[in-house]
Amino acid sequence: MDRDAILFANEAFYRAFADRDPAAMEDLWAKDAPVVCIHPGWAPLTDRETVVASWRAILTGRNAPDIKCRNPRVFQHGETAIVICFEMIGAGFLVATNCFVRQRGRWKMVHHQAGPTNQDPPADSDNDNEPGGPVN
Repeated sequence: MDRDAILFANEAFYRAFADRDPAAMEDLWAKDAPVVCIHPGWAPLTDRETVVASWRAILTGRNAPDIKCRNPRVFQHGETAIVICFEMIGAGFLVATNCFVRQRGRWKMVHHQAGPTNQDPPADSDNDNEPGGPVN
């Protein structure tokens, strides 16, 4: 299992977000596989150039949100991995799905989707990226 490497890739995504680093964000997204991103309230973005441009606009915008990842859970099947987690924004939460594929030995993002949830993360998820559940 590559749980730690997958969680590292997921953390790199949220670190790029926190650092407002468009270059780091661009580097996270796969170049050799189809990518999809669905920002909350947006239509699906289905090509890498558009996905990267959307992140550049978000990260360099005046109102870029402060997001923290909570309770990531890894589900791996071969060269594909899914991380589900909660995104803490202020006092509220979104639920997110982040999908990765292994390319040239590194886990690269191919899908991100976040949306509203009526559930808060479990109480034991106060620490970012602590082991959060099953690895399949």
